[in-house]
Amino acid sequence: RYSFLRWGQESFNNFRVVPPGTGICHQVNLEYLAQVVWIDTIDGKSYAYPDTLVGTDSHTTMVNALSVLGWGVGGIEAEAAMLGQPISMIIPEVVGFKLTGTLKEGATATDLVLTVTEMLRSHGVVGKFVEFYGNGLNSLSVADRATIANMAPEYGATCGFFPIDDETLNYLKFTGRDQNRVQLVEVYAKKQGLWRDDNNPPVFTETLELDLSTVEATLAGPKKPQSKVLLSGAVQSCKSTLDAERSERKSVDINLNGKTFKLEDGAVVIAAITSCTNTSNPSVMIGAGLIAQKALAKGLSVKPWVKTSLAPGSQVVMDYLKKAGLDQALDQIGFNLVGYGCTTCIGNSGPLLPEIATAIDQNDLSVSGVLSGNRNFEGRIHPQVKLNYLASPMLVVAYAFAGTLLHDMYTDPLGQDKNGNPVYLKDIWPTNDEIRKTVENSLSSDMFTKRYNDVFKGDQHWTGLDVGEGVTYPWKDSSTYVKLPPYFDNLTATHTPPGDIIAARSLAILGDSITTDHISPAGSIKKESPAGNYLINHHIDTTEFNSYGSRRGNHEVMMRGTFA
Repeated sequence: RYSFLRWGQESFNNFRVVPPGTGICHQVNLEYLAQVVWIDTIDGKSYAYPDTLVGTDSHTTMVNALSVLGWGVGGIEAEAAMLGQPISMIIPEVVGFKLTGTLKEGATATDLVLTVTEMLRSHGVVGKFVEFYGNGLNSLSVADRATIANMAPEYGATCGFFPIDDETLNYLKFTGRDQNRVQLVEVYAKKQGLWRDDNNPPVFTETLELDLSTVEATLAGPKKPQSKVLLSGAVQSCKSTLDAERSERKSVDINLNGKTFKLEDGAVVIAAITSCTNTSNPSVMIGAGLIAQKALAKGLSVKPWVKTSLAPGSQVVMDYLKKAGLDQALDQIGFNLVGYGCTTCIGNSGPLLPEIATAIDQNDLSVSGVLSGNRNFEGRIHPQVKLNYLASPMLVVAYAFAGTLLHDMYTDPLGQDKNGNPVYLKDIWPTNDEIRKTVENSLSSDMFTKRYNDVFKGDQHWTGLDVGEGVTYPWKDSSTYVKLPPYFDNLTATHTPPGDIIAARSLAILGDSITTDHISPAGSIKKESPAGNYLINHHIDTTEFNSYGSRRGNHEVMMRGTFA
């Protein structure tokens, strides 16, 4: 698959590939690729026009935080756009979402987006655009807005758009965009009526309103991103879910590294700082690092049955964590860097410890995961983890110390300090001012320019790929990642007009809450599944199965995935 992408980079004009290991495409769009306003020369004349984007992932919407209109589309639509074809659409209704006030002390952008997601899901915005407006935008950075724009698929909208304003310009400058481009964006937006004006808001089909000061610490789960759960109600949410499954709690003793622990229903076995939804936001990432640092100073440790990981959406994240000295604290408690890309939120969690996995399977335990991602559908995060809650990176760290969703973060101690005194979440939670000062002292503009200065070059693994030459890809029969699809057979250079479709029948009639995961999974491939059998028959070891998402270039795997 990497060879296929590298071949495309070498063979086509106006086609660029950001090499593997750089980060998540949505965050790279935000930090580098998006321009907000483009310029083209046609017949000797220069034209400026708004930046737009379609992408083959639903969270393409994240770029709307930077006032770039974009959303996810299917692969065929994206390919058509790359080949110069327009994308047609019905002009959508636009729902205005007015934000007022400011977030209270301790509240995060994650708490805000989970609140917004519940509101918009209840309102109903499928097939509609959402545009955010109001004086509440004054206190929201582009990074905060990106968290909200990212989860448009979860609240059901085609996109969640933020207008161009001073914060847009500040972000463009800070991330190293050309100064002339920044000036063009400002002049163009004001001339074309695209500049945010709270005194003259756009006319919307309908409106909602939220006072930011009412937002509380929030999670979402255990199986839907729109299922908002206040932190104060998280224990009850977990209990209710477990009670609905069975009347009595299950638990089992497990031995890890010579010590015996009790693994129970509700135990947190995965705590992951993951996904561009939140790792694009320095405030919550620095906040997570500060919690780790304070917890270490108090003598706290992560529970041994919790699998922890840190997967930022761009390399800049580790730069400012290192500058702040917080990477070491995260490392010491187990949140080690596992790579720059999509991990837990798309099912790339990796295996649990064998002792944990065996205990879950043999005793049918209902365990949980806490992640800073955008989706928590059943089975998506990990096939052995039934309950999954979305939360800020800061709460992810907190739950790694707690080790269970049945822990009350307000009344139960996370552990004891070196003197035997109880330590509560409030004792290690940083203030907004502390987070702000740390961000200011650790994040700098040159981090972006340095990381993106030669971004398309890639490392020696990328440049060393042997891809051959020519505009026709040399398909490899031995590959189980990229296969020649059957619809390329007998393909002619001339266009054949489509014929009529006669006596077509519905293949499936589905109810509510059917997700793309039910239709075509993206997560891990089980050994006993049809896709697993296919890979085994092609002499692929189970440790090399990877995920459905990574094998989407092989129709043989994806067809079988439908029956996973």
